Amino acid sequence: MKLEEYARYDGLGLAELVARREVTPRELGALALAGIEKVNPRLNAVIETFPERLQKLAPPAGPFGGVPLLVKDFPIEKGVKGEMGSQLFAGLAPDQDSELMLRLRRAGFVNLGRTASSELGLAALTRSRQSGITRNPWDPSRSTAGSTGGGAAAAAAGIVPIVQGGDGGGSIRNPASFCGLVGLKPSRGRISAGPDEGESLGGMAISFVLTRSLRDCAAALDAVAGPGIGDPYEIAPPVLPYAEEISRPARRIKIAFTPRAWSGLPLDSELDAGVRSVAKLLEGMGHEVSEQAPAFDYEEFLAAQIELWCGHTAYGISALAEALGRKPGPENLQTTSWAVYEAGRRLPVARFLAAEAVYNTVTRQLGEFFREVDVLLTPTCTVPPLPLDAHDLDGRGATVKDLFDHLAPIETFTALFNATGQPAMSLPLCWSKSGLPLGMQLVGRSGDEATLFRLAGALEQALPWSHRRPPIHVAA
Repeated sequence: MKLEEYARYDGLGLAELVARREVTPRELGALALAGIEKVNPRLNAVIETFPERLQKLAPPAGPFGGVPLLVKDFPIEKGVKGEMGSQLFAGLAPDQDSELMLRLRRAGFVNLGRTASSELGLAALTRSRQSGITRNPWDPSRSTAGSTGGGAAAAAAGIVPIVQGGDGGGSIRNPASFCGLVGLKPSRGRISAGPDEGESLGGMAISFVLTRSLRDCAAALDAVAGPGIGDPYEIAPPVLPYAEEISRPARRIKIAFTPRAWSGLPLDSELDAGVRSVAKLLEGMGHEVSEQAPAFDYEEFLAAQIELWCGHTAYGISALAEALGRKPGPENLQTTSWAVYEAGRRLPVARFLAAEAVYNTVTRQLGEFFREVDVLLTPTCTVPPLPLDAHDLDGRGATVKDLFDHLAPIETFTALFNATGQPAMSLPLCWSKSGLPLGMQLVGRSGDEATLFRLAGALEQALPWSHRRPPIHVAA
């Protein structure tokens, strides 16, 4: 098999070839590594590889038996560095597997490398002192967003069909939007954060994958979903496997859409036209579609978001640095990361708890909105893929405000659903005149990924994207 043929398959397609013994896991891994060698010098998406693993692969098992995988630069796998893009945590490697990593391995994935992330996952720009800047394969002068930007670039460029990532404010969905991928943030509690955490980032963050095909996304969720031992709570399991939902006819449902950002930021004209065209398509499919948006106090929500992010980040940095015997400082943290850490250290407990109360209020308000609406359609971001030099988050005097001003146009539509815990999915449904991907976001009721998959399946049939290939690609 050559790279060009390899890159035509999604993860399930490659697993089928392995099951039929038309290709071996070792051959697939060698192709993935060859793809890294070919395109990574132009992208800087993959920061470490594990070629030695090809020599000791277990017999393939699971729905993705023998399929190569890349994981984000966060602590997820025992003995594998997870530096979080930070010089402060250089060389950090966990002493146990995360529950998600165990399940990915049982599903048959073979982890062959680490992908670049923004420092601590804070910025929606994959750039750090530790690993440099990651470029978008659709246009190398453009950003991949973040923080799972390295993984998104690798998947879009055909290196692997699936990459692991995490989403605390849009860090799966925004790179998916900028790189033309499927990016799902599952419902809070759908995927275990164990064993080290009950809820990551106070329940805002959840780890999952980015994929090129919708069916890979569904099958991966089937493979890794469910509570771990000692998790703080469980949510109801799906009635049917998600892999079956994507081919089921979508019943007539109520869909709201909005081209207006609740932050008040202007929406790019091509994204405005895109969301309206998808809304019209859904109406033509027989759904009840109306232009409306949830009502809540965005300024109050944003203030709470900033305080919660600062508080959780400060605690995480302090606890991990102390365990490693290291001292955080501006010499080993980027300017905005240091500013977030300092702000979090000074944050009174009463204000932190008041911010949590704001999140509770907003979650209840969104719950009322979704009593009357099954799905909300929005653009994933207010902007198309941004130039690499759009923001300097490590410049002299950069502040917490600078970080959140940078995040606003990219995460306006996404971070709200990290607060509420609802499932939200970015799909590559629209494209700019210059050929850049423009993701559209579907948001469902808490625990209802099934409706999103049914609707996404219909949209994939109407607006297919699998034939699209970026200029920087392993098969180019």
